[in-house]
Amino acid sequence: MSSSELHVVENSIIAKAPAEVALGWVLDAKRWPQIFAQTVHTELTTLDDGRDFFQIWALRPGEDKVYHWKLHRSVNREARKVSFTAAAEMPPFAAFHATWSFIPLGDDSVGITLRHEFGLRADARAGVGDVTAELEKHANAQLEELKNAAERADELEHLIVDFEDPLFVCGEVEDAWSVLYDCARWPQRLAHVARLELTETTPNIQFFDMDTTTADGRAHTTRSVRVCLPYDLIVYKQVKTPPLLAAHTGHWRFVPTTEGVVVSARHTVTIDPSRLSLVGPDTSVQDARRYLRRVLSANSMTNLRLAKEYAEERAEY
Repeated sequence: MSSSELHVVENSIIAKAPAEVALGWVLDAKRWPQIFAQTVHTELTTLDDGRDFFQIWALRPGEDKVYHWKLHRSVNREARKVSFTAAAEMPPFAAFHATWSFIPLGDDSVGITLRHEFGLRADARAGVGDVTAELEKHANAQLEELKNAAERADELEHLIVDFEDPLFVCGEVEDAWSVLYDCARWPQRLAHVARLELTETTPNIQFFDMDTTTADGRAHTTRSVRVCLPYDLIVYKQVKTPPLLAAHTGHWRFVPTTEGVVVSARHTVTIDPSRLSLVGPDTSVQDARRYLRRVLSANSMTNLRLAKEYAEERAEY
């Protein structure tokens, strides 16, 4: 790509946090869905040649669509830089490179820069202004979200609740999968789901609005997006959360064994400390953590038991 075809978008922000703390949030890619509003799911693997292969599924504001990109990641800890380069086609880009940089400042703050370098395909070059504006908007939003996470790192350690419940199923993985994938039938199958309206215009990418009731009788309306990766993982992110939560992500994981399959439900939630009173008067963060662990586990274990019952009936156990 010649220099005349190269475009650069660079955005920066200052966070009142140690550089290593801010860098840590970017390095720990599995936490991105919890702090970046548009990130649904990430996967990071190390290839045989030692390079990191990074996949990300993300939303664009105002669109009911999930974009999937494949990139190579490189990390320079001494320079405090994390870079991503396109590993597969990323229309409309002919080339794509992004770098996070972290510069320690003297007052225990950090300067964070997100730099994009890109070239566009021949049929997309007329839209360079729109692409630049979109990258500017996206970068500024991510920088603000990273700044918030870095500055609240100690607080978030107490506000984030993360747990996983497994259940062994003596049946076929495809049968257990079908119950958790076919969420449109949940209102007929699960007492705690009153309504679910599903849209799946792209295979294995689901958006749905759902009315549920917790074990203590509290009703909630949520909106979720799910990325379904047969027959390994169903990842979800609530884009409209219950009032108590600032964020809610999770997954259903399927691990085949010699005897059957272990299906697990994972929840990662961030408590909104300004809404603690919704649980009850004088509710503490610790009270809210216990409450969420109980009610979320109760509902998801109901789903798991349904999958177990269906798969084991199909296997005639």
